[in-house]
Amino acid sequence: MKLSTAAPWALSLAVLWPLQAHALFGDDEARKAIIELRQKVDANKQATDAATTEARESDAGTRRSLLELSNQIEQLRAELARLRGQNEQLAREVSELQRQQKDVQSGIDERLRQVEPLRVEYDGQTFTAAPAEKSDFEAAMAQLRKSEFQPASAAYAAFLQRYPASGYTPSVLYWLGNAQYASRAYKEAVVTHGRLVREFPAHVRTPEAMLAMANSQVELKDPRTAKSTLENLVKAHPNSEAAAAARERLARLR
Repeated sequence: MKLSTAAPWALSLAVLWPLQAHALFGDDEARKAIIELRQKVDANKQATDAATTEARESDAGTRRSLLELSNQIEQLRAELARLRGQNEQLAREVSELQRQQKDVQSGIDERLRQVEPLRVEYDGQTFTAAPAEKSDFEAAMAQLRKSEFQPASAAYAAFLQRYPASGYTPSVLYWLGNAQYASRAYKEAVVTHGRLVREFPAHVRTPEAMLAMANSQVELKDPRTAKSTLENLVKAHPNSEAAAAARERLARLR
């Protein structure tokens, strides 16, 4: 009996509780709580969206920065390649200028060698001669060595006209007279050797020139003049080899 009496009371209490709770929390407060909750959700969503947007914008900015940096790197590479090309071109131009300068210097040196006087030692004499002068003398000597007496005579005569004050002059007169003698131009040989004797009495070739003069005079059938020439040779150059030969010939002429 007691159990049946308590059960209805408990049932009535369970039914009345929600009503009491509703009474405790009114509709306004519930709405307010819901609104606040929604506001928090919206704020969180906005914050999340803003963060997402900011992240996207930051990512886009990063991409733009990377792209700009990549473009700058490519521009720098292109500029570096251009500068390298210019440097190589400048190096080629400098090399070409150096080559041209070297060629010009070589040409100048060659021209200087062609005109710069040379120190010459010949027939006991030391003097200076232009390269062309030395070359012309050696060319005439080469013809004489080949027994080309008339061409050699012409070369020596041309040399004397071209270089009237040459240090080679005494030697040229001596060899010219010998070439004339070999060509049987005895009168010309006497004149040539006579000039050597008069103008260069102390030259090493002078005694030999006097001996050659006497030979030409003998060929010209003028033994008296030849004898006089030999006597002058012995007197002027008594210790020379030519004087020894002159003494022998004088003995024969007597």
